Amino acid sequence: MTQGAGQGPEVERTATLRDFRVPAYVHETGPYVRTDQPGDTAPPADETYPGDYTPTQRDLPVIDRSPTLQVSVDPAPAAPAAQSASGPGPLFVVGDVHGYLDELMTALQEQGLIDASGQWCAGTARLWFLGDFTDRGPDGIGVIDLVMRLSAEAAAAGGYCKALMGNHELLLLGAKRFGDTPVNSGAGTATFQAAWLLNGGQKTDMDRLQDHHLQWMARLDAIEAVDGYLLVHSDTTAYLDYGDSIEAVNDTVRETLTRNDADECWDLFRKFTKRFSFRDEGGADAVRSLLDTYGGTRIVHGHSPIPYLLGEVGSEDGEEGTGPVVEGPHVYADGLAIAMDGGVTMAGKLLVRQLPLTT
Repeated sequence: MTQGAGQGPEVERTATLRDFRVPAYVHETGPYVRTDQPGDTAPPADETYPGDYTPTQRDLPVIDRSPTLQVSVDPAPAAPAAQSASGPGPLFVVGDVHGYLDELMTALQEQGLIDASGQWCAGTARLWFLGDFTDRGPDGIGVIDLVMRLSAEAAAAGGYCKALMGNHELLLLGAKRFGDTPVNSGAGTATFQAAWLLNGGQKTDMDRLQDHHLQWMARLDAIEAVDGYLLVHSDTTAYLDYGDSIEAVNDTVRETLTRNDADECWDLFRKFTKRFSFRDEGGADAVRSLLDTYGGTRIVHGHSPIPYLLGEVGSEDGEEGTGPVVEGPHVYADGLAIAMDGGVTMAGKLLVRQLPLTT
């Protein structure tokens, strides 16, 4: 088993919006202050957020039930243990894990990527994690340890296991580096420490966080292109603010973290926390703006739980939904976007799927 597996308190996942919501940051004011009243609605796309938008005011509000293109998909067959030496192995992607180590181990084993002892057994297969390894769930550090170990084991077998930077990696880095140092949130006083706690930060993760975890997170890429897929964490066009090429974006993000300026890091976290750019009217055009800039024919992202993209959590009349039902990825925005966050923190599903998806 990986280091840290099974450690930390039991955390019960919630199936309702009320329990999943992140409370308002009490020191902030502005047009988007949370009310915690049923029926709050999010703007149709994050480009409509004001310039002073801050993720400590609003994280996952109830959304309107608006039409969106859903394409049914089934899991691809599990990868065999040995792959052909003539070319790269099959490509897999993993949605947001958020500390749910046991669920991750189960999902990886179901796809034939690890064996019963948790060791890499997929030969030359390629595995990409889309970010958000910690917070909300019981064992975020155990998840990071597993991903780091699988990276070495996959490379030794001729494959690879790689990971993208999620907004929760930025949040944990900021909480560790800056703590209660005030930052310019655009809507009042904020701190990384407060935002981390409000967004599900776990004391057990912080207590077990070591220098090699921090170094690993700080070096993660923000965006990558593989086999015609553009892989990102967040369903936002904010990546365009950091460069007109994949290399430029990744360099800019790393340089920002290296400068270790609290306000700069907060702004990076704030932008990576925006969501819903690809749904509703204009969503397909937002996806195309990224594909035209960085390449690829489809975008694959995590960050926004599929039940929220579908409008299946809460309703406009204030009634609670019956809970999310997620069977697989959500394909939308004229078929150009694939959402991979199955909502494991809200009693959904931790998704590990092979690309291309089978229909």
